[in-house]
Amino acid sequence: MKKILYVYVKGGAPLETAFPRLAACGELHVLALSPLPEAAKAIWEPACTSITVHPGGLTPGEPVVEAIIAHAQEIGADALFTLSEFAVLAVANAADRLGLAGAGPGIRVARDKRLMRQAWQAAGVPIPRFRRVDSAADLRGALAALTPPLLLKPAWGAGSVAQLVLTSQDQVADAWAEIEQALQRGGQVGMNELFEQNTDGDRLVEEIMDGTTEGWYTEDGYGDYLSVEGIVAKGIYHPLAITAKLPTVPPYIEVASTSPCVLPEELQRKIEDVSRRAVDALGLDTCGTHTELKLRADGSLVVIEVGARFGGLLTTRQVEIAFDLDPIGMLIREQLGEEVEYPPAMLVSGGRAAASVAVVPASADGTPWQTQPRWDPEQVDWSQLLSDGSTVEPVPAFMLPTGTQVPRFDPSGGSRNWLGVFLLTANDAPTLLRDCRAILDGMEAALSDQR
Repeated sequence: MKKILYVYVKGGAPLETAFPRLAACGELHVLALSPLPEAAKAIWEPACTSITVHPGGLTPGEPVVEAIIAHAQEIGADALFTLSEFAVLAVANAADRLGLAGAGPGIRVARDKRLMRQAWQAAGVPIPRFRRVDSAADLRGALAALTPPLLLKPAWGAGSVAQLVLTSQDQVADAWAEIEQALQRGGQVGMNELFEQNTDGDRLVEEIMDGTTEGWYTEDGYGDYLSVEGIVAKGIYHPLAITAKLPTVPPYIEVASTSPCVLPEELQRKIEDVSRRAVDALGLDTCGTHTELKLRADGSLVVIEVGARFGGLLTTRQVEIAFDLDPIGMLIREQLGEEVEYPPAMLVSGGRAAASVAVVPASADGTPWQTQPRWDPEQVDWSQLLSDGSTVEPVPAFMLPTGTQVPRFDPSGGSRNWLGVFLLTANDAPTLLRDCRAILDGMEAALSDQR
């Protein structure tokens, strides 16, 4: 049986989703470079042939790659795999040196948001205007040269952490200090790039493009952006399906994604084409992809980002439920050199509807909760929130400990605001959308009713 080495650090799909699917394709060995979660351990641990916890103390860069290579050689790995944004660069470098299938040299362009935008600019991919900013003075210059509002973000970040909106020069000093603090808080919970060193100072700003659902969706309630999930196999991009989104909680905190997308096929094909241009411009070899795009009033699109890995949370499970595809299994079989059957074109309609819902201490429109109840979703009366035929499943890896007092909403905290993530399924897309909103707007009251 072929051997798979999974490199674990924080981020990506929960292990109870990933590990059984990987183990179905080969002997699964785990190298943990950060502490493994206890959540759902009874599900994911039996899927592993071996688990090695690195003692830690690795300096970002070559020491991390060397540790991965050493363990891969020790077990005789046939493939390296990770789902974490923070590990993709290190794993790709290790795979390249071992002669194994991986993302290839293009991974650095896909990881550094500044290089990503430069590649798109050269390829004519539609993107917002942007600038690198290495200091508060650079940020002031960008505010003068670009058209506010601007989004300030870390070049190596993920999960919307440390993203801030600026509209005027008098915000610069406070914004620069706030992003420093937000990055430090992210680092304290393991949200650090593993290969490139000293990345916290690498930042950019970009114009916030007006988006709209008008002319796109006929239904109200969807966000003005979405993502395309796909796989690059030996340099060839295979888009699988579109994941729709609910509007973000301001400033840009993602709280819900839904499958399947309800846009007409003609518009989905348009999105498919732009996503292909964006992914192709990065020069990737073999990896998962998660491409985010914004919908515009004139029927055009702008590309926000491409991740050279699958979308986080429950994205792959949504694809599995709605389209009967297993993206994780497909990619690892590709890396193992097996025959993989890809859809001849991106799938545009599915079966049962599924969503990832991340509850934050704010309503769907961004209004912070007025109370700080204790977090205990097991005591919530879900029948008061969900439609007949709908199901809800908590994801242990993304749950605040039961009994914890809910913290105040932090606008710059991104995904650190998540109190709990749930897999929601419904009979159809309209019912799913209704139930997502009911959870996001009704959870504060549902928790308070327990007292």
